[in-house]
Formats: sequence, structure tokens, C-alpha cells
Amino acid sequence: MKVILIEDIPSLGKMGALVKVADGYGRNYLIPQGKAIKATTHNIKILEHQTKQLRNKIDKIRKDAEKLAKRIEAVSCTVAKPAGDEEKIFGSVTSMDIEESLKVEGIEVDRKKIILDEPIKTLGIYTVPIKLHPEVTAQLKVWVVKA
Repeated sequence: MKVILIEDIPSLGKMGALVKVADGYGRNYLIPQGKAIKATTHNIKILEHQTKQLRNKIDKIRKDAEKLAKRIEAVSCTVAKPAGDEEKIFGSVTSMDIEESLKVEGIEVDRKKIILDEPIKTLGIYTVPIKLHPEVTAQLKVWVVKA
């Protein structure tokens, strides 16, 4: 019996997969539990249509992320912090500070997407990666200057 999985099943496959299972397993467990539907021509066509729509939606999200990445790479942010001797700043520049400086530029980015291995503690020019999408990462130039 061929079935289309409605949810991920570790021993069989991922959601949307067309798999062949034993008749009893499909008829007595998968279909009544709502974990799969019978693979008829109608259901297969519906699955193909949904897969195509999902691919289009994912492509649109990726293209939007690429556009935002180009905007981010075109600007550079300046963060002013009080500093002492040897160009060490009091406190540090965190992803929250970078998020605020991007808002001033008119770009909304969640600070969880800003990848800082550790907070910036000295004056200078830094390149900070921003992961907008699993496939798209923008490089933002951040200037840390003395206030």
C-alpha cells in the first residue's frame, strides 16, 4: 500500500513523502491515527500542488532576504560609546546596540539574527554577519567611535 505522510515519522520518512508500507500498517495505524493518507491519484496531485506552492513561498522569502542583505551591506552603522585609554570602551557594543543603529537607518532586523561571537570592547571598524535566512548572510560594517 502506498501512502502520503502527513507528519514526520522517524522510521518511514518526512512529511509529504510518498512511501510504500504494509497494508495492515497503513490501514490499521497510519491512516486512522491521521499520520498518513492513501496515495490516490487525486491525493498525489494535491501533494504536488502544495509542494509547488511551498517552493514558490520559500523562493519568495529567500529573494526578500537577499534584497534586505543588499540594503544592509550598502549602509554602515556608527555606534558612539565613551572610551578610556588605549581605545577601550566603557561597557561593550552588543547586538542590541547594532539593532538600534540599524533602526536609525530604517532597517528592521531582529537582534537574534545578528551574530556576535562576543561583545565588541574596543574602538574600531568591525564587520558583523547578520543571518537573515539559512542561505543568506549579510555583512554589516560597524564603526565604534568615541562619544
